[in-house]
Amino acid sequence: MNVRTRVAPSPTGDPHVGTAYMALFSYCFAKKNGGEFILRIEDTDGDRSSKESEKSIMDALKWLGLDWDEGPGKGGPHEPYRQSQRKVIYEKYAEELLQSGNAFRCFCSKDRLDDLRKTQITEGNTSRYDGACLGLSDEVVAQKLRDRESYVIRMKVPESGTCVVHDELRERIEIAWDQIDMQVLIKADGSPTYHFAVVVDDHLMGITHIIRGEEWINSAPKHILLYQYLGWDMPRLIHMPLLRNPDKSKLSKRKNPTAVGFYKDMGFMPEAVLNYLGMLGWSMPDGEEKFSLDEMVANFDLDRLTLGAPVFDIDKLKWLNGLWLRSLDAAEYELKLATWLRERSELHEVIPLIKERIDIFAEMAPLSGFLFEGMPSLSPDLFESKKLDREDTLKVLQFSLWRLENEKSWSSQSIQDLFSGLAEDMGLKIRDFLAPVFIAISGKSVSPPLFQSMVLLGSDICKARLKHSIGVLGGISKKHLKRLEKSYEEMNRG
Repeated sequence: MNVRTRVAPSPTGDPHVGTAYMALFSYCFAKKNGGEFILRIEDTDGDRSSKESEKSIMDALKWLGLDWDEGPGKGGPHEPYRQSQRKVIYEKYAEELLQSGNAFRCFCSKDRLDDLRKTQITEGNTSRYDGACLGLSDEVVAQKLRDRESYVIRMKVPESGTCVVHDELRERIEIAWDQIDMQVLIKADGSPTYHFAVVVDDHLMGITHIIRGEEWINSAPKHILLYQYLGWDMPRLIHMPLLRNPDKSKLSKRKNPTAVGFYKDMGFMPEAVLNYLGMLGWSMPDGEEKFSLDEMVANFDLDRLTLGAPVFDIDKLKWLNGLWLRSLDAAEYELKLATWLRERSELHEVIPLIKERIDIFAEMAPLSGFLFEGMPSLSPDLFESKKLDREDTLKVLQFSLWRLENEKSWSSQSIQDLFSGLAEDMGLKIRDFLAPVFIAISGKSVSPPLFQSMVLLGSDICKARLKHSIGVLGGISKKHLKRLEKSYEEMNRG
């Protein structure tokens, strides 16, 4: 068997360390077996997908050294490798499923489906489609099509029985069919859903082994059924345990920096990041904790994968990064440092921000040092203000974070417009609004121009600093967060 694995991220945000985690194991398994590692961009969500995010994904994989054999920028025998360019392919197989009777057109309105879901939840039942359009006659369907009624295409699911999922790590998993929804395959606008596109693409691209997170186990029956309906061989499944926060909750950007770019900007070595991700789900035969990507590939064995809940601990990653740094000779160390400084913030971009503010070169470091450090040293008293109390300050920081998380552009003007709009929405003067943001980003109440500085720092570092400042102020409890979310939603609706 010619082993072929893939990583298929959605370009809807910052490249996640969880994506890097799955990519690493997919890469190692393919290379150990002399196979190919494929990158596919799953950009069927047209509203949220962006070219900027796609580029960030590819830059992150390249920085880590996880180069793909086929995919965007490389080409290959199964082009195109972006789902948005494969619509005709999905239409063909959707029609095949309709003709075989394994899929059907659903004309139910959104309001009906919303009411159905609410009723099921109220009654304590599994939220799933009730099959209202399943029994429509050919004549009724034909009339609705003539009337140009909007519809989606759904897959049929057995009413009873059990689906057996064979997992390479967990062996046999049984899931009752009455827990599986009649998944939408083609949306009303003609675009495919993830569950349909991933099956078609994995088959046509010859994927033999799918390495993904354990959160996809409950979706496996849908995929297995589609493979059966289409008469295709099912790839082997390997569901990896999810990365966890130190408190054992699912790793999320609300509790930890999860963007790969954050670790690059902070000055972590890519070798150390890969090494750490490898440690979280696998172990070397000799138990050695420090190992290179080549060493991991050479020793890779599925039998050494672990099913425990791996904890992503930044302090442990820093310790490991220190081992890597100290293993470099002076020339290598200097090169790594120079590369980081150059990529982190071009000196010629810093000079215009500070040249009018200093009289001697020795004043440069205190004024611009925050552009090169990780998290600035903060204390709660720095945020004390006559204009904003602690609650308002937390609100400004949290709302700013939420807005920035949805900002696709990252320019001085876009950041200025974002903050100006948010200050107006919150009913605050821009000067009062920006005061805690200045401190969160720079660690000072006075610094070089904020918006230009944020461009140089990059989105990952800026968002991490806002989270850090919220933590310095005591953090936000779950109950408090829900109140803020409600207030934020009401403000956006208004």
